[in-house]
Amino acid sequence: MAMSMQFSLYPLRQERLTPGIEEALAVVRDHGLEVSMGPMSSFTWGLEEQVFTALKEAFVKSAEKGEVVWVLTLSNACPLPETAKGQP
Repeated sequence: MAMSMQFSLYPLRQERLTPGIEEALAVVRDHGLEVSMGPMSSFTWGLEEQVFTALKEAFVKSAEKGEVVWVLTLSNACPLPETAKGQP
């Protein structure tokens, strides 16, 4: 099924915040997902297995950089960008 995910990543107690965030975004993109970045969260969409696989790896990779908090919203009902329409 097609789904969307809005996510925010908050690195904790780290001298630099961007490495963990950049790592997570790179992983999501490496899984073939597009990412739309906003000022406080990012949005991606794709097939269920693809999104969850990317999420798991992105969490692990960002957590390797230090402690993190992720906030997620997952949906199979919210409107998807035109590029995602037509996916099963």
